[in-house]
Amino acid sequence: MFRLAAFFLLNVICIICPAQTIRFAFVTDTHVGATATAAEDLQRTVSDINALPDLDFVVITGDITDFGTEQELNQAKQILDKLTRKWYLFPGNHDTKWSENGCNRFRQVFGAERFVFDYGKYRFIGCGSGPNMRMSPGLVSREDVLWLRSETDKLAGTDRPVIFMNHYPLDDALANWYLLIDDLKKTNVQAALCGHGHANKAMDFEGIPATMGRSNLRAKDAVGGYNLVTIQNDTMTFAVRTPAVGEQPGQTAAPWRTIALQNHRFGQKPATAPRPSYQINEQYSRVRPVWVKQDSSDIGAGIIADKEMAFYPNTRGELVALSLTDGSVRWRFMTGGKVYSTPALHKNSIVVASTDGTIYCLDKRNGKAIWTVRTGQPIVASPRIDGQTVYIGSSEGKFRALALRTGAERWTFNGVEGFVESVPVVDKKRVYVGSWGSTLYALNRKSGQPAWTWTNKKGRNFSPAAGIPVLTHGRIFLQTPDRTLTALDAETGREVWKSSEHKGFESSGLSDDGSLVFIKCMTDTLWAISARSETPKPAWFVNCGYGYEISPSPVTVRNGMAFIPTDDGVLYAVDERKQQLAWAHKLSNAMVNRVYPLSQYEVLMTTMDGKVTRLRYTP
Repeated sequence: MFRLAAFFLLNVICIICPAQTIRFAFVTDTHVGATATAAEDLQRTVSDINALPDLDFVVITGDITDFGTEQELNQAKQILDKLTRKWYLFPGNHDTKWSENGCNRFRQVFGAERFVFDYGKYRFIGCGSGPNMRMSPGLVSREDVLWLRSETDKLAGTDRPVIFMNHYPLDDALANWYLLIDDLKKTNVQAALCGHGHANKAMDFEGIPATMGRSNLRAKDAVGGYNLVTIQNDTMTFAVRTPAVGEQPGQTAAPWRTIALQNHRFGQKPATAPRPSYQINEQYSRVRPVWVKQDSSDIGAGIIADKEMAFYPNTRGELVALSLTDGSVRWRFMTGGKVYSTPALHKNSIVVASTDGTIYCLDKRNGKAIWTVRTGQPIVASPRIDGQTVYIGSSEGKFRALALRTGAERWTFNGVEGFVESVPVVDKKRVYVGSWGSTLYALNRKSGQPAWTWTNKKGRNFSPAAGIPVLTHGRIFLQTPDRTLTALDAETGREVWKSSEHKGFESSGLSDDGSLVFIKCMTDTLWAISARSETPKPAWFVNCGYGYEISPSPVTVRNGMAFIPTDDGVLYAVDERKQQLAWAHKLSNAMVNRVYPLSQYEVLMTTMDGKVTRLRYTP
């Protein structure tokens, strides 16, 4: 009788006393560093939030900065530290794609790159999305995918409601959106929040009610703004808040979005949107993996090999050596930071750089360090070994020439604008490398002094930085993000010609005989351009049918077969002699890195989401 009375009393109390009201600030896309007023917009938002009496916490859903620089990160942190409420955040693509520090400083400055916490009956889970360092569609890192899986596993068998947050919408703009949705639907996920689009928008992520928030930037308005989110009686509402400025008080508009929070029973329903198709592998069935591996981290650089082993870096900070025969791990070498540097190999010496600010030379037989050079600043650039010299750029405005045997400095050029991301090319007289300071440098290979420099006089986002310069017949060819191919005289830096006709982005390559420059067009097509012509003269083209494409991974060629990496996990092989597509193979749904052809019929391939394979084509 007592238990029955208690039961009725508890229900009466629940009816009389409404559920706890939760109210939080939803801030996104602050882009500190993007404009002269971005920091001021964030400062106004912080002051406005502090003045609100009934706010529980703050979430900031990515693109905290515009370029991910240490200066921008520190400035944003200094502003956000003034918040008097608990705040949570994660990075967006602007914090990671152009990061001179290789996406390391975000975690060091803010203490975390993801969050999970409980407030009231709700569990809030959030993680960022790139791309990390390489231009491609958005991607939640492999580490975050596995972390989210572990968090959703903890909720197995419970009905605790979940609110999920990411920078990108969970749709096909995010390469691995379906992995997140599949894991979230194992839980009682009730709503999702995102940024990225800079505008308030009601969305639906395969049945999950979702909301995109406006950017905090003022843009063309006098004042920026953010959203106030209220959860009460299983209802979530969104209202735009305009911060106070001077004597003008802050204003909260009427709610523009209302979501009913409920258990959708997703675990009992099939997926409603199509998953990525691998049908192309059936079409080209003569291409088969010799072996396939899945790393637990992202892979943001190329793979190389000798006759016995293959070597690739990952964002856990490792250089991994695999057996070329079966893909088994021979050794791992751990650095102190994420690695986006494609290693270079010469006999038994393998050189790689890390975002821990160190250049490493290892014995390729056992992974033991031969020498290290500490620079004090992160490195995302890749080395070039030429003879007994290692050439490599960094994120500190420097470009170095080091002795391969000892690591001793032969010379250092201190005048680099921006930072170096790519790998240099070398001829008998000069070393050529581009930077995110809109400049290509031709340095004397013996002294490091500049022979000449070239700039397209455009903003940093159009710099000759991510693509690898093509050197042939006394010319340098640059494919820059402004969709322009430029031919320069390697001796003088004089522009021979430039063309935007073929609409490449950052990816190019060179034929075996050096007579053709290959340009990966942004839509479907590989163009072959004469390397000797005094005008931009196309030789031929092949429509590969890969669709819209923006990854910087270069075209590589072996024995007349050109390999074209794409940003959706497909590698295309074009027969140079027949001028036609030979085959294609899809390994994942993420960007393909710089591949390593073992022959015209075999290639080593990695993808940004950590897949590694040796592919074999049977003619």
